[in-house]
Amino acid sequence: MRKLTHYPLCPNSRSIRLALAELRLDFELVYEEPWMWRPAFMAINPSGALPVLELDKNVTICGAYAISEYLAESHPSDPVDNGPPPILPGNLEIKSEIRRLVDWFHLKFNNEVTREILYEKHFRRFVEKHVRAPNSEALRTIARNQRYHLEYISFLADHRSWLAGIHLSFADLAAGAHISVLDYLGNIDWRDYPSASRWYARLKSRRSFISILEDDLPNQPPSQHYKDLDY
Repeated sequence: MRKLTHYPLCPNSRSIRLALAELRLDFELVYEEPWMWRPAFMAINPSGALPVLELDKNVTICGAYAISEYLAESHPSDPVDNGPPPILPGNLEIKSEIRRLVDWFHLKFNNEVTREILYEKHFRRFVEKHVRAPNSEALRTIARNQRYHLEYISFLADHRSWLAGIHLSFADLAAGAHISVLDYLGNIDWRDYPSASRWYARLKSRRSFISILEDDLPNQPPSQHYKDLDY
């Protein structure tokens, strides 16, 4: 059985959970708190980063990029006999656009929005000795960055069936992973982004999203509308 070491609000972990589910691959989730830097986990992945995928044949793959590329190459074909579609569909040009958007969300979006809001609204309580309210200046900066990114998602959703083209791809899963974290924290007013909202509603309604919507941390429950498919 494959094992995916993850943290529920880690967007990179969520993207791989979605990819595995889209490919209909069975896997077991292993919970890890990334701020603890446990020696046992560091022995598996010296970078301390999530996610980590352990395969049946005792092969360990670390990081969302390496895992997604492995999954894409090991399941490359178009669906046959109702099999799962690939997560990197299309020709080389389309695959390049998918990878560009994956980089956009896992690097730029994460650095400017997801990582920062997670620290202010979630991780701060675990890593600081004295719990403080979120930094208001940081929240304003995050809000500006978030608007820019959601407007870009809206632009893509207005001009394409899915973010990278006519087919669902890992670009949508990476974007959905980050958006779902913000949605969990109640950080998006969807009324301001109708096109992005419609795209996310389609993604959120897929079977692969079920386990993501079931995430419920005891120390921080999801926003009221997080699990709603019609919001």
